Amino acid sequence: MAKRVMEILELLKRAQKGDSEAYAELFGQYEGDLYRAAFVYLGNPEDALDAVQETACRSYKALGRLKEPQFFKTWLMKIAIRCATDIYRRRNKVSPWDPAYEEKLVGADENDIPLALSLQALLEALDATEKQVVVLRYYYDLTIREVSEVLELPLGTAKTILYRALARLKQRAGEEGQDAYR
Repeated sequence: MAKRVMEILELLKRAQKGDSEAYAELFGQYEGDLYRAAFVYLGNPEDALDAVQETACRSYKALGRLKEPQFFKTWLMKIAIRCATDIYRRRNKVSPWDPAYEEKLVGADENDIPLALSLQALLEALDATEKQVVVLRYYYDLTIREVSEVLELPLGTAKTILYRALARLKQRAGEEGQDAYR
């Protein structure tokens, strides 16, 4: 683990000195995580790819302003969320039901619906900030303190949002579970 951290810090130092290949290698290590975060937030593969591409551009330009290299991933995630938010606002997409879900449901028995589909539907019930907090905390295993830093929220506010979102998810999951037995 320490060796990996040292490799990342070395790549980061080279990238900050203008080595674009070092930056590409470094960014590539986190590209999948950034895509998943953007996809969960935007719900569209093309928009998620746009967010990752924009994250690459913005982060490369701002690399010299990175104060604490050990938080590179958190810093990237913060930029990715900003990019996803910008894309979301720019395209003003509000889609409560994704047509891709319909394809999965056609002819499927209720018991055959994939768990991921159920989780996605539950997440869509949350507002944007709640969704961001839950995704960063549980999908990316960030601490609540790191989540508050990424989203630029006070720690207490991040905790409140997380607990409120979890309560809403629990209530919603309970409602859906009751519907299955009717």
